[in-house]
Amino acid sequence: MCTGASLGGRRESFATLIDLLNRRAEQRPAARLYTFLVDGETDERHLTIADLHRRARAVAASLQSRWSPGDRALLLYPPGLDFIEAFFGCLYAGIVAIPAYPPDPMRLARTLPRLRAMAEDARPSLALTTSALLGVADEVVRQAPELNAIERLATDLVDDGAAADWRHPAIGGDAFAFLQYTSGSTTAPKGVMLTHTNLLRNHEMMQQAFQFGVEYVCAGWLPIYHDMGLIGQTLLPLYNEGRCVFMAPFAFLQRPVRWLRAIMRHRATLSVAPNFAYELCVRKVTAEERATLDLGGWSAAMSGSEPVSYATMCRFVDAFSQCGFRWESFYPVYGLAEATLFVSGARPRRRPAVLTVDSRALRRHELAAATKEEFAQRLMSCGEPCRSLDVAIVDPERATRCPPGRIGEIWIAGPSVAAGYWNRPEQTAETFRARLADTGEGPFLRTGDLGVLHDGEVVVTGRLKDMIVVRGRNHYPQDLERTAEKAHPAVRPGAVAAVSVDGAGEERLVIVHEIERRFAEADVVEIAGAIRQAIAEQHDVQVHAVLVLQPGTLPKTTSGKIRRSACRDLFLAGTSDAIGTWCGGELAKPRSRPPIEPQSAASAACS
Repeated sequence: MCTGASLGGRRESFATLIDLLNRRAEQRPAARLYTFLVDGETDERHLTIADLHRRARAVAASLQSRWSPGDRALLLYPPGLDFIEAFFGCLYAGIVAIPAYPPDPMRLARTLPRLRAMAEDARPSLALTTSALLGVADEVVRQAPELNAIERLATDLVDDGAAADWRHPAIGGDAFAFLQYTSGSTTAPKGVMLTHTNLLRNHEMMQQAFQFGVEYVCAGWLPIYHDMGLIGQTLLPLYNEGRCVFMAPFAFLQRPVRWLRAIMRHRATLSVAPNFAYELCVRKVTAEERATLDLGGWSAAMSGSEPVSYATMCRFVDAFSQCGFRWESFYPVYGLAEATLFVSGARPRRRPAVLTVDSRALRRHELAAATKEEFAQRLMSCGEPCRSLDVAIVDPERATRCPPGRIGEIWIAGPSVAAGYWNRPEQTAETFRARLADTGEGPFLRTGDLGVLHDGEVVVTGRLKDMIVVRGRNHYPQDLERTAEKAHPAVRPGAVAAVSVDGAGEERLVIVHEIERRFAEADVVEIAGAIRQAIAEQHDVQVHAVLVLQPGTLPKTTSGKIRRSACRDLFLAGTSDAIGTWCGGELAKPRSRPPIEPQSAASAACS
């Protein structure tokens, strides 16, 4: 049994999320659980707990009539309440849900490859969607005929009366609830297998860490197809007897002030977002709009999913302190899908810890206080690990625990660590079955993140692998590099590096590449434009800069592997081997330093 949230001073236990919703439906059937802001502002749609319980049973009964527990279903929905009803319908039927972005009929070349890769990997028996999107399926099948074998069901057409036919599935806490696909690229996505026990234990950890009050409100805009949006924003309020108010991501990106207004209007105490969202509010919310905001009740502004920037926090506090926002409301968190979601978080109602460290020591993978401002670098602590997790800092080469103050790979063991990757036994063994070489302790989850424990708190310093995170989405550099290679004939194949740098409070994508010898007089602006267009179309990410190098000058190892960290250093420092640099809309001269803040030395050194 998994320990549940407290109610009336007593503790509750649930074996599955089905038991959780059933209990809530008995206790608080009329309580409003979800509110979707259709226009991002005042046009609202609602679901009470009783509504969700009824719709989940109706959808589940329709599924049970044709499919069995353990079968897999793609969930293809626009943002809104239909997705939530279908997700719980899958849980109630024992069907393994696979949240996915629905393909955009206007941009199928960009949005369809990821769906095809997920379908090939998971082999779903059916796809759930809305009646409005059923028409899109015909065009999708024309371009991807292998998807035609997947049966489709519009859950908004399921009658409520079907709920009477629902049967509780014979599953326990070790049953898979859903597959969370983590890759932000168009190839080789991996499905993290999350059980009911994983989810319930992770929610218990968040309850202990956040110390939620009674009937709290969470307001946000995160995609409900991602782990932070689905688990941290959508499922958590059910567990902790709260309420969720949310809008589509596009509504926030179109007008960031909508997010802050939703927090104010619905008296939300909790909201979670990547670092770039706070930066976007600083840049896009006007003085006139700030004058109308009251953010004094926002007590937990969580920042996660991508590196947490101290500079962004400072700018946000400076911009919105007049609205009642306080430093103590910021709540940096660390987590990842492979650990369900949450691993560590700052202490509630306390200003998060900031470490001023020596950037030279970081290059040596050591944590040392800065003695000179010119070498000072500020890192945010992501708080204490959950009590039920063993967080180890490990030398990734020796597989032994690092001494205090030494930076290593973050390894995690505990009940919320997922079962592994769907249908990938070798990668599961490598990532989820690690053991310490000297003691045999384990198994541990290898996160690929670099960090250190300082005063018992997790400080993330970089990434062991080259994963690039832009606006909360993961991108494998090799996928971006392949796209850049094909974008223009002047780009030399096998001589392209995709790297990220910090700038204006968010990670930005930079492409560094050699030029083909026959294109010695090529136009840098033309090349950069072709690369930017290709990557935007295929990966939905903006290229901030393109550095064009002379043939034979891209840094590589003796075995021919690209040294991405050295390529990043070339961009930041400038190089005489550059033909030119397109950066932020301008063509820079060789050896000139692009107008961007340097990335942390640890992140650069550990690629």
